[in-house]
Amino acid sequence: MNIAEPDIPAAAPLPETFLRWFAGRGWSPREHQLALLAKARDDRSALLIAPTGAGKTLAGFLPTLVELSAISWQMRSSSPLPPRSGGEGSGVGGLSAHDAAGEFAEPPPTPDPSPPRAMRAGGGEQRTLSAQSQSSGGLISTGRGVQRSRGLHTLYISPLKALAVDIARNLEAPVTEMGLPIRIETRTGDTPVSRRQRQRRYPPDILLTTPEQLALLLSSADAPFLFSSLKRIVLDELHALVTSKRGDLLSLGLARLWRLAPQMRAIGLSATVAEPQSLARFLVPQRDGASEAADIVVAGGAAAPIVEMLDTRERLPWAGHSARHALGEIYDLIKANRTTLVFVNTRSQAEMLFQDLWRMNDDGLAIALHHGSLDVAQRRKVEDAMAAGKLRGVVCTSSLDLGVDWGDVDLVINIGAPKGASRLMQRIGRANHRIDEASRAVLVPANRFEVLECAVAIDAIAENAQDTPPLRTGALDVLAQHVLGRACGEPFLSEELYAEVLTAAPYSKLTRTDFDDVVDFVATGGYALKTYERFARIKQDQDGRWRVANPRVRQSYRLNVGTIVEDTMLKVRLVRSRGAKGNTGSTGALGRGGRMLGEIEEAFIEGLVIGDTFVFGGEVVRYEALAEDQVYVSRANDRDAKVPSYMGGKFPLSTYLAERVRKLLDNKRAWNALPDQVRDWLSLQRDVSRVPGVRELLVETFPRANKHYLVCYPFEGRLAHQTLGMLLTRRMERARVRPLGFVANEYALAVWGLGDISFMIRQGRLDLNALFDPDMLGDDLEAWLAESALMKRTFRTCAVISGLIARRFTGEEKTRRQVLFSTDLIYDVLRKHQPDHVLLRAARSDAATGLLDLRRLGDMLLRIQGRITHRELDHVSPLAVPVMLEIGRESVYGEASDELLAEAADELVKEAMS
Repeated sequence: MNIAEPDIPAAAPLPETFLRWFAGRGWSPREHQLALLAKARDDRSALLIAPTGAGKTLAGFLPTLVELSAISWQMRSSSPLPPRSGGEGSGVGGLSAHDAAGEFAEPPPTPDPSPPRAMRAGGGEQRTLSAQSQSSGGLISTGRGVQRSRGLHTLYISPLKALAVDIARNLEAPVTEMGLPIRIETRTGDTPVSRRQRQRRYPPDILLTTPEQLALLLSSADAPFLFSSLKRIVLDELHALVTSKRGDLLSLGLARLWRLAPQMRAIGLSATVAEPQSLARFLVPQRDGASEAADIVVAGGAAAPIVEMLDTRERLPWAGHSARHALGEIYDLIKANRTTLVFVNTRSQAEMLFQDLWRMNDDGLAIALHHGSLDVAQRRKVEDAMAAGKLRGVVCTSSLDLGVDWGDVDLVINIGAPKGASRLMQRIGRANHRIDEASRAVLVPANRFEVLECAVAIDAIAENAQDTPPLRTGALDVLAQHVLGRACGEPFLSEELYAEVLTAAPYSKLTRTDFDDVVDFVATGGYALKTYERFARIKQDQDGRWRVANPRVRQSYRLNVGTIVEDTMLKVRLVRSRGAKGNTGSTGALGRGGRMLGEIEEAFIEGLVIGDTFVFGGEVVRYEALAEDQVYVSRANDRDAKVPSYMGGKFPLSTYLAERVRKLLDNKRAWNALPDQVRDWLSLQRDVSRVPGVRELLVETFPRANKHYLVCYPFEGRLAHQTLGMLLTRRMERARVRPLGFVANEYALAVWGLGDISFMIRQGRLDLNALFDPDMLGDDLEAWLAESALMKRTFRTCAVISGLIARRFTGEEKTRRQVLFSTDLIYDVLRKHQPDHVLLRAARSDAATGLLDLRRLGDMLLRIQGRITHRELDHVSPLAVPVMLEIGRESVYGEASDELLAEAADELVKEAMS
């Protein structure tokens, strides 16, 4: 939807110090920055929607800086406080086992009335401060003399590893240049334990952190002391947080903060959002069943981005995802610009593209690689070089999608289809980072279908149309984690916690039955597991308050907090080679240590033998050994190296873009704006078969290589198509079609088997309307879920998030096989003895909205009823070629195998054009 600019209230002028600072930089405060300041002075929470480069971050912190500067000037006569910033590196997610155990190895500081203590600089006198006196000024010895701790004023929440440290660096500039006596620190997975402990006793004025770290802080006994002074929370890139379980966890943290600090107000910052009113609900407590929302401020005046699609001079592939056909043109774009970000959709694709560009880099351009599996030191090195303007290009994934301020990037290249208009706009915004200058971007489609997706995405950006998903319904496994965290902090009454949870927007409709089931699950494991003592994590005291059953539960929670559950990752270390391929000597011959390159998924390593080569960290390496959680590799020179596949990197095609692609196909006049190669491809499809209409489902059947194929084109994304394929094959088995398998991509689904599908349809033995009837989402779905491994995998994730199964213990990490065994055994027990268990309900909900995409599939089945068009062909059609080329390649996830498919592609293309 398009967002209209609301009335912006009259803003009070900035203090003279701030006006001089703006003027000294040649700036003037922007209207939306002053509007947020006015909202703060009116004691209102607000959502700021502004394009990248509009000064969102400064707008979010401006009320805090103004308020703290006023307080500081009043206090300066007694104890001046020089500006200070925490400069440690940043990380996201929970703590390592060592860090968390270290932070909480000693009992946490006792909250008021048992006060913290501080040493007077240079002496041994101890001063005792109450929580109340601390809010008006407590003393801290920091090596700079005595500094005054006023209590935590503002909390900033970041969704990304790089963002908190980058924001701290950017925020330090105005604080230092104006001489504001404000302490700023970051708290992430990389923060030293000693600093975390100090932050809890003597909070800075502004603390920049992540949702997981906030959950940890709220689970400590001193949370009331730490947060009692909190005046404001700033939620950056809010749209990226609320669409996942991390957003659920954050919403519950907000509910707790509203209870601990009723005076707290929220500021949300977002660049792309489809439903601002829904997002604004996240920022204020939902009370008494009413739907409350924060005020909305929309920044205007941004220059429209300049987005183009590469019309390649080379032959555009019919299938594939690597865009290797355009490597020369991509390299020319990097060479023609000062600094270019090259975005890809998966980490494996980033590795491969970086290697390809490096091989052809005859000009010696400074090109780097950045993705989330690289070691933190390597990521920081790239980020620092980028900020210093030393790089001509960076190949990156979503690790640089959000927030990081690269002011000198003058071009963004997006490889492959964008999958969503809002995601693409976010990436385009990395260029220029100035509101009054147009961001420049070039889209490089990897195949002919992706040309259609790129074309409609460019149109959507021109219309400022967004496709961010709506606010989530809170997950029960996340609620279970929060319930346990609350008990770790201080005992709670069920009635009070239920009322508190209802104030969180994702949980505002939570029933008391579901809440009680979650509490019972945390207390006993549920009816089917209550005989096992290890599942009893909380217990009630004589007053009816719930508290942790024992200290081990508290420690386990702190080691496992968070909602990001990834495949087991192994550390990759670079060592010297010990010999040729096939040498399976011991790791002792290698020696321990070696430079850390990053982490890689265990499943990828399991498919290798000693001596195999693969691409990682921009280098070709040889697999030498695996010892515990360490993979030892050496440098190698192999042009046929494998590329690791990271399953977390795939994005689903948004519903919005899928609908626009269907409309483009249906509008023959719009084809004139497409590249010649794509227009010819669609014209050939029209001549051979048919181009599907907007609300129509085209079904093609044809024989090939002693098998019979059914190909349909729902245009609903890979997840929905995979679910459809699973259900169709079950129905086709009952119809005696003898299906052998299916394969899906973002646009189409192909099923093949031994039965003559065309003949059966012609004879009326196979009814397509019955085959695609929406009732397949009933008994067929339940029967398939009961047999599939998908539900076990989904249940495993819910069990880990809920805390039923711990991934980490003090001094050790639970192996993947241990987790698999534990969760699979519990899953079977619950399905048999308690099928309505809260975790099974959570797993079904996750599967329906995530891996299965049932909502989209259900909408599609309803849309096509009575609109199915069948074409009986004697060979493959042009539109079917891409999905046919997916057959047999699923195990390598597409990116690494394009060259292996060249011969098969040529054969299919010739057949389709015959």
